[in-house]
Amino acid sequence: MSDGGLNLDDFGDLIERPSARLRRSAEERRARTGLAPGTLGRLDQVGAWLAAAQGRVPVTPVERPKAVVFAGDHGVASLGVSARRPGDAPALVRALLDGTSPGAVLARQAEVPVRVVDMALDCPPDELPADVTAHRVRRGSGRLDVEDALTAEEAERAFRAGMAIADEEADAGTDLLVLGDLSVGGTTAAAVLIGALCGTDASVVTGRGGVPIDDLAWMRKCAAIRDGLRRARPVLGDQLQLLAAVGGADLTAMTGFLLQCAVRRTPVLLDGVVATACALVGQRVAFRAPDWWLSGQASGEPGQAKALDRMAMDPLLDHGVTVGEATGALLALPLVRAAAALAAELPELPEPAPDTVASGPGDEPEPAVISDAT
Repeated sequence: MSDGGLNLDDFGDLIERPSARLRRSAEERRARTGLAPGTLGRLDQVGAWLAAAQGRVPVTPVERPKAVVFAGDHGVASLGVSARRPGDAPALVRALLDGTSPGAVLARQAEVPVRVVDMALDCPPDELPADVTAHRVRRGSGRLDVEDALTAEEAERAFRAGMAIADEEADAGTDLLVLGDLSVGGTTAAAVLIGALCGTDASVVTGRGGVPIDDLAWMRKCAAIRDGLRRARPVLGDQLQLLAAVGGADLTAMTGFLLQCAVRRTPVLLDGVVATACALVGQRVAFRAPDWWLSGQASGEPGQAKALDRMAMDPLLDHGVTVGEATGALLALPLVRAAAALAAELPELPEPAPDTVASGPGDEPEPAVISDAT
């Protein structure tokens, strides 16, 4: 990425797909274990995906995952599109930091550290730890139905912040990232992005949100998404301008984060509709990037289903978890770890010895390790 102005077209050149050769090698190794094909279901596919992403067969167990949760407030929440009140997001962040929220409980149970990134919370920055607010772009994003959520300069800052965080995690040796969000109004912004990129009407992508809303709130949300779509469609050709118009600082940073993770060859497990919307924008920027991401769960939001279908992604779990803060993806993490462990540890059956030569004790060759370097 150049040091000058941000050019998203660069990602198309920088991002390569995970190694198809090593994916085939992983599948061939699996066939040599003697287990019947298909008996491990999706775990076989996830194991092969990890091998390709790691560039190594057999895979290395997932030992250093981290959950990264981007947080922000959205001006559209003032329209009553959410069951939560505008300004509630900082309290949600504090609960996550204090270890009392669902995401915190699951992360603790899985021994996964959580990093919270405040991009646009509507509270004084000194109410939260300095490392949480270090990348904040503004206090609350604009009301996407009538104004841009961000200025062009703010959008670039947010996008670059997401890229920087991806670089920091890759440099720290994180081997799997779990991406989540915490906001009030974020699912409305996500629905606008998905509706615009999929060319659908507002009603097709309007869901009930993290805390389910009633029918009147749903109609207000649908109207806000309709108005947001009118503002989004003229800028569909420029994804950074699209994010500035209707995405907000948290979604913009998440998109930069996802794309830079693909550049750094770091796999990502996606949570719900917000992370999925950012992945869809990322796909429009660099069509090979989604090969580095795995959908952890289906939240039941119609917009997420639409975006996953467009990206040909099949979520690992379908439990309708909508609470956010990476909770659904954290539920899927044990499956990914199990797939890695099986792919790494299941022994291969020895090849039949030649008819004329008997192998003696200790003659078995060491298992081969295949990597991109070989």
